This record gives sequence, structure tokens and C-alpha cells, in this order.
Amino acid sequence: MGFVLGLGPFAFGQDLSAKGFDHFYNLEFDQSVAAFDALIKQRPEDPKVHNHLAQAVLYREMHRGGALESELVTGNNPFLKRDKLKPSIEDQKRFEEANAKALALCAARLDKNPSDVDALYTQGVAYGLRANYLFLVKKAWMDALRDATNAHAKVLEKRPEMVDAHLIQGLHDYILGSLPWTYKLLGFLVGFRGDKEGGIAALQMVAEKGNLNKNDAKVLLGVVYRRERKPELAIPLLRELMAQFPRNYLYRLEMVQMYADLGDKQKALDTLAELDKLKQLNTSGLAGLLPEKINFSRGNLLFWYRDYDTAVSELRKATGKAEELDLNTGSMAWLRLGQCYDMQQKRAEAESAYRSAIQLAPDSDAARQSRQYLSSPYKRAAA
Repeated sequence: MGFVLGLGPFAFGQDLSAKGFDHFYNLEFDQSVAAFDALIKQRPEDPKVHNHLAQAVLYREMHRGGALESELVTGNNPFLKRDKLKPSIEDQKRFEEANAKALALCAARLDKNPSDVDALYTQGVAYGLRANYLFLVKKAWMDALRDATNAHAKVLEKRPEMVDAHLIQGLHDYILGSLPWTYKLLGFLVGFRGDKEGGIAALQMVAEKGNLNKNDAKVLLGVVYRRERKPELAIPLLRELMAQFPRNYLYRLEMVQMYADLGDKQKALDTLAELDKLKQLNTSGLAGLLPEKINFSRGNLLFWYRDYDTAVSELRKATGKAEELDLNTGSMAWLRLGQCYDMQQKRAEAESAYRSAIQLAPDSDAARQSRQYLSSPYKRAAA
């Protein structure tokens, strides 16, 4: 669910564009990439379609790495610590070529007409995608900040009624406004200022009044509300998104997290039970959802509710297929299992689980925590 550092305009038009975005929002990224590839053959000089392809390629890799879930930006700024994505050389090339083509086409149009609002907007999207790529793939934080273009500010100067142009700047304002002071200082040095509350207000405006980016703003607000510990505000947005994109199972898993954050254990478990049933019925869109992903979600929930015996049962099922899950889920499943064993005073089993988390994803945050708990057993404060 969590989309970070800049999104593109998701315009639902006709034919291949609509088809590509329907697949995109429903996590069917291979089909989305194929649709946008075909669209480029029809409209090779349209920079927007090159943006669409770049975005589909990047988010396919984010999905594989488990980076489209709100855990990415909840807690104490873990998005700054996250292991970088490792796309194939082919996918890196495809993204970079599509992104460069979009920027080149926009530059050519702006050379002819510096006031071309459409070109300015599309250029801003391309820079936002490149910032996403630089941060998540290259881990180049400063480069990502420098790439946060003022193109959409220029769009709003020329066309203030274009609400969608507030999305990227609003997201950047929120992220920069949420950073620790050391990272804020780096932002100040390159000319950026954060405004957390202003960023949230901008996202709310796009979610209510936007056209191209309305759904993206709802997704981002869901992530933001969870990070700000306001799950009651995220739940209505998730319900809207679930109704519009029923094949996107991440929205259901996010709903579990929101109910858990609210303290409603039963609703969280009921949501997982419903998802489990839909999976068993071979419901459309759930082919890519491994049952072990549901096991992890249930085990993680029960861990937080201190039901360690049942959590261990679920987490052992999840870790049985850890290498088939995305790296985030697989490594976290081993970490949670180790923590449960520590709480049960089963130290040998806990150490084995922590070592498995480290072996699966050595550079992940779960691995870093696991190394800590190998040195000193996990302890938990009283409820």
C-alpha cells in the first residue's frame, strides 16, 4: 500500500491506458507493463506513456520486495533504514530508458513552449519517479532530494485550479517534515523545507477534489494516518479502495493492521478469515497471494496481542515458505518467530529463528534487529 517519494498521474482513459492502470492498481504488474509497452507503440512521442511504463516496472519490483505496505513508513522512520531494492539489470535498464525518454520528450516540448503546462506536469511526474528510483534502488538520498523538482509549483502558478499538482509536493512536504533533525539539516542545505501538517492537508485536498491522482492520495493518506496513529481515519479510505480495486489483497491486509492499531482484535481476525476464505475459493486476483502471507499477518497480529502459542503456530507456517515470500515478509516472519520463542523462554529456538532472518535478508531491518536479539534476548514491557 505504501507509495513513497512521488507518484505519477493515474488517468483512467480508454483502451490500453485504462487496462494498464486497472492491472496496476490490482497488483497485476506483469500485465500492466505489457499494456503500457503496447501503448508506447501507439503513442511513442507521448511522454506520459513512458512515465506509465517506468512506474509499472518500478512498482513491480517494490511489490516483489514487500515495499508497498504501510510498514515501510510507520514507526521510527524505517523507510530511511530499509534495504535497497535489487531489480534485475534488465528492469533497471527498462526503468532508466523509459524515465529518460519521458524527460527528453518533456524537455523538447518545453524548449518550444516554456509555458506548456501539460509538459511541466509530466516532467514533474518523471522527476518524482526518478527520485523514487534513486532512493529505493540506489539508496541515493541526496540525489532523490535534488530531484524533487519545482515543476509542479510552476504548474500551479500557471493553473492554480489543477489540484492534482499538489500530490507530489504534499508528499515530499510530509516526508521531509517527518525526518529526524539530521536529515532535515541535509534537506535545508540543498534548499528543501518540510511541512508535515501542510503535506497532510495537501494530500487530503487531492483525495477530495483531485482527478488524476484522487486514488493515489487516498492510498498515501492511509499510510500517513497509520504512521500518525489515526487508523480510524484510514479505514474509510481503505473501504473505498477495496470496493474499487477488489483484486488488490494488500488493502485487506492493511485493514487488518488498522483494526489492530485500533485495538479491535476480533475485527482484525475476521478480516483475515474472510481473506483466507476468498483465497481458498480461488477468487480472482488472489492467485499471487501465498497462504503463508496470511499466516504471517495472523501470526504478527497475535504476537502484538501476546498470544504467543498461537502466533508461533502461524509463524512456523509462514517461515516454512519464507524464501517464496517477499523479503520483507519472509525476514519479518523469522524475526517475529524468534521474539515469540524468547517470550516463551525457548532461547535455542529463538536464536535459530534470528539466524534464519539474517541468512534470508542480511541487510534488512529484521536482520539488524535479529543480530541485536542474538546478543541479548528479546524482552517486552508489561502490557
